[in-house]
Amino acid sequence: MRLTTKGRFAVTAMLDLAINENQATGEDKPVTLAAISERQDISLSYLEQLFSKLRRQGLVKSVRGPGGGYNIAKPCTDISVSEIINAVDEQIDATQCGGTENCKEEGRCMTHDLWSALNTKILEYLAGVSLADMVASQKDGQKITITPRNCNTTDAAIGKSEAVA
Repeated sequence: MRLTTKGRFAVTAMLDLAINENQATGEDKPVTLAAISERQDISLSYLEQLFSKLRRQGLVKSVRGPGGGYNIAKPCTDISVSEIINAVDEQIDATQCGGTENCKEEGRCMTHDLWSALNTKILEYLAGVSLADMVASQKDGQKITITPRNCNTTDAAIGKSEAVA
């Protein structure tokens, strides 16, 4: 399973931005990349590259001039974790072949369908977790269980009973 620092840092930076853009005043005050860099220990030049991609995908908007920085471009409830990861050209793939089904010289490996199904579940989960869910999980230092909105109750019940057993 590959999820590089690019995807992880993009999600972390977007979460930091969402939390800090209106924390003091309740208004959307632009957040500088330097502030995110300092809080999250992510290189400023790396953040500049990520935010360029996030801006092109319409997830953030830049504010120029004194007091400038970045704001979230649309409601946090409308931004999924998978959308953030895709915006920075990150690929989430558990298959060895990258989905091309040429795992072995003669074609697909015996476990290709297993890893392909895992990809689907991971992408469904990440699509079901919004930036608003992530912000809520960070409020007041409390840990809140993030449950994807499109997770069906049968799967959730199975997972819960297996965890108890």
